[in-house]
Amino acid sequence: MSHELRHLGDTLTGTEAGDLATAVSAGRTLTQALQLVQASRRAAVRQAVEEATSAMGAQDPAQLSALLYGIQGAKSRPTEVLPQWTLPGYLADYGDLTSSVGELVRSARSAVTCSTFNFQRSSVLWEALREVAQRGSVSVRVYLDAGAAASNPWTPSATEVAEQLPGAKVFRTTERDGKLVVNHAKFVAVDHQFLIVTSANMSMSAERSNIELGLRVHSEALCEAVEKQLLSAESVLYELMPPSVQTTS
Repeated sequence: MSHELRHLGDTLTGTEAGDLATAVSAGRTLTQALQLVQASRRAAVRQAVEEATSAMGAQDPAQLSALLYGIQGAKSRPTEVLPQWTLPGYLADYGDLTSSVGELVRSARSAVTCSTFNFQRSSVLWEALREVAQRGSVSVRVYLDAGAAASNPWTPSATEVAEQLPGAKVFRTTERDGKLVVNHAKFVAVDHQFLIVTSANMSMSAERSNIELGLRVHSEALCEAVEKQLLSAESVLYELMPPSVQTTS
């Protein structure tokens, strides 16, 4: 495999590769197809595509779409599943530690989605998410339980979380059938390919001293399916914090 082709595979997410392949096979130019890619990433993706096609001599649209579909297919298969532990005394000797999620979030290039019941300032994600949200090139979505702060005075409200994460989209649960919906799903999705599903809330105790177990899965298909499910439920289960709140620094 050439350096240029490997670089293209590293640059594109599976979704981007599939969207570009579909657009090119439908007769769109590369410039037109690139409108499907996040604006902040278009220049890098264009360069990677042009370098790969030049190195392979694949100037024909059919060849380019086949190449892109190949990348999408390669990225759709799970490549790794690891346990992610929190154990007192750092007793875990296989897999990742829950506290390592901060490093994964900081490595994000295009998107981070988080869902939790309890988000504490002590969590490694409190500053990691702020850092990523402020870049402007990474889409950040956070789903929170609206009642968690009411039951614990130390838990930041959704308003406070939104103030901490200017530029992110912060959602809190709303009422359905006369009752406040409880958001108990705990996961972190990074770049539409790394998915961590865990028993741990976003807090220092959950990340360092409790007994918690999660799984870190590298699978674009699974990660995107989880994200799309929550996106489809947004309008009936959550409310978006006002933009005026989210721009507070």
